[in-house]
Amino acid sequence: MVSIATWNINSVRLRMPIVERFIKEQSPDVLCLQEIKCQEHQFPYEAFRELGYEHFAVHGQKGYHGVATVAKTPLREFSRHDWQDNGEARHVGVELTDHEGMIVENVYVPAGGDEPDREVNPKFGQKLDFLERMTRWADAIDRPTLIVGDFNIAPLESDVWSHKQLLKVVSHTPIEVESLQRFMDAHGWADIGREHIKAPERYYSWWSYRAKDWKANDRGRRLDHMWASPELAKQAQRHSVHEYARDWEKPSDHVPLVTEFTL
Repeated sequence: MVSIATWNINSVRLRMPIVERFIKEQSPDVLCLQEIKCQEHQFPYEAFRELGYEHFAVHGQKGYHGVATVAKTPLREFSRHDWQDNGEARHVGVELTDHEGMIVENVYVPAGGDEPDREVNPKFGQKLDFLERMTRWADAIDRPTLIVGDFNIAPLESDVWSHKQLLKVVSHTPIEVESLQRFMDAHGWADIGREHIKAPERYYSWWSYRAKDWKANDRGRRLDHMWASPELAKQAQRHSVHEYARDWEKPSDHVPLVTEFTL
């Protein structure tokens, strides 16, 4: 059995206390973090080592973005793709060498700005292009793979607090949902979250900091995902969403997801 967690931590150094709390409570074998917001030499390696995580693949940059995969089980860095096509640190892939060579891809898809129109908002165009590059990559995958991270898209109606009100809001627009579907179709990915939490059941992983009472308002979106190759998806035994972490002191606006596989 191997447990894998994903979490947009929104600054790993700032939020190391809640990372430690989560690890002590859940103890995943592998933890994939997005938006670490630090350079590789600034990553808190020693803090993770003290928690039993000796293996690292860190792709960082100064102040923004960045992804890191830390593990109790041996890994080797497998890939770094520049799907943003501008040098931003938004992806790292690893091979879990003690778990049948399982590939775990950790990605932070661009948010895409505020206006869902590439003509007036270049960031939105960059997001769509990022997804297109991911789709071309997925079409050539030839090994059982898990891709996790902050996709910044909530595809289903039950992935957002109001489908009608968010149809023209970046993260839930039809063009983004269609782009994400093309990525899914390119490899036949299985959406692990929705394999275990069936639509139309409510499923969110992000709540804005702007909400004074995130829990009462519950205006969430499912921006974080764990998708597996078809053969690997059959080995997913449990999947959990740790909403309570949004209530911790100095929380991320995202919460962790965990999937357990029989490997």
